[in-house]
Amino acid sequence: MANIKSAKKRVLTSAKRAELNKAEKSGVKTAVKKVYAAIDSNDKAAADAALKNAISAIEKAGSKGVYHKCTASRKVSRLTKAVNKMA
Repeated sequence: MANIKSAKKRVLTSAKRAELNKAEKSGVKTAVKKVYAAIDSNDKAAADAALKNAISAIEKAGSKGVYHKCTASRKVSRLTKAVNKMA
């Protein structure tokens, strides 16, 4: 561990932020999986509902800086395209 007080604080802060970012990314991945599961089961209503939740999670992660804004936009675009292709 670091010797300087500010360096010790950075180590702790970085670990805390990494944990929060990991949780945020995990939530996004879960939401995306639910959309694809609904698409696979050919349930348009469930896919639309899951898409709405996934877009919300992705946009939130993008605004917090967990994902780059272009990455968030790309994920939303691909999900929306997949759902729209259903019917």
